[in-house]
Amino acid sequence: MPFHELPSREAVLGAQCRGHRAMSDLLLLGLIVGLTLLLLLTLLAFAGYSGLLSGVVVSAGSPPIRNVTVAYKFHVGPYSETGRLFTESCSVSPKLRSIAVYYDNPHMVPPEKCRCAVGSILSEGEESPSSELIQLYQKFGFKVFSFPAPSHVVTATFPYTSTLSIWLATRRVHPALDAYIKGRKLCAHPRLEIYQQDQIYFMCPLARQGDFYVPEVKETERKSRGPAEATDAQMDGTGADTMSDTSSVSLEVGPGSRETSAATLSPGVSSRGWDDGDTRSEHSYSESGASGSSFEELDLEGEGPLGEPRLSPEAEPLGAAKWPREPSTPEKGEE
Repeated sequence: MPFHELPSREAVLGAQCRGHRAMSDLLLLGLIVGLTLLLLLTLLAFAGYSGLLSGVVVSAGSPPIRNVTVAYKFHVGPYSETGRLFTESCSVSPKLRSIAVYYDNPHMVPPEKCRCAVGSILSEGEESPSSELIQLYQKFGFKVFSFPAPSHVVTATFPYTSTLSIWLATRRVHPALDAYIKGRKLCAHPRLEIYQQDQIYFMCPLARQGDFYVPEVKETERKSRGPAEATDAQMDGTGADTMSDTSSVSLEVGPGSRETSAATLSPGVSSRGWDDGDTRSEHSYSESGASGSSFEELDLEGEGPLGEPRLSPEAEPLGAAKWPREPSTPEKGEE
């Protein structure tokens, strides 16, 4: 090669610099891709740890807890706003188990009208809560109420290992409960969540449902019925027929009783005309099951967690479903 065609020193150094830059760019790109994959794997692992891959098994049998005394605060509004109530109850006594009772179906009831009670379990079984503990919760505005241990419930569990577990449980367990109750046409209400160590227990009583309705639920029903009753009285005064198919509701058993609830609605029901002892809204969880089915109409098989007979998952459905349409996208995201 002629001398004048040899590359200069500057050209060689420039080519080497460009090669180093290209290699550096490739290394940087590889590092970014590696970190992104690592982040995705970490998020997937965390989601799996929080219960993303856990199976949801719904069954009917004995309750996961016995009779309990709870300190609670009543809430009317979106279920997504109940987080502060959990925080309040836990801040009073962090060692106690948290509990929530949801009375309305968020797929059917406007968010601002959904009712629930959130608080802590003060005692379980024969044990009574201390007066000091009761006074402590009452000091922070909580009320005290007792729930029984029904003979049979629809129940499910979900891992409780992180805050994400609550979000996942909301979107996985509640649809499974809805499908189970609707498929077997059961009368199971209200819906309870018990947070115990590393598990969330979901429970829908099949008996003594009325004992799980706190006094505020009945009060809200009275207030909501006021305008409707006034309208009905006006219609009576003008001689209008108040027993039409579109304004009458007949109840066999209301949740205000202390026995198994098996409410039956007449065709074309509306929210008017509820019996005074009834504590349910037009689309409460009590209307998600059958009009007359209960655990007494199902076959019993095996034993539940507390040694009680467990209901057979293959039990023949009875009665007629109360919800006329499929639930929409879950509203509770929140919970």
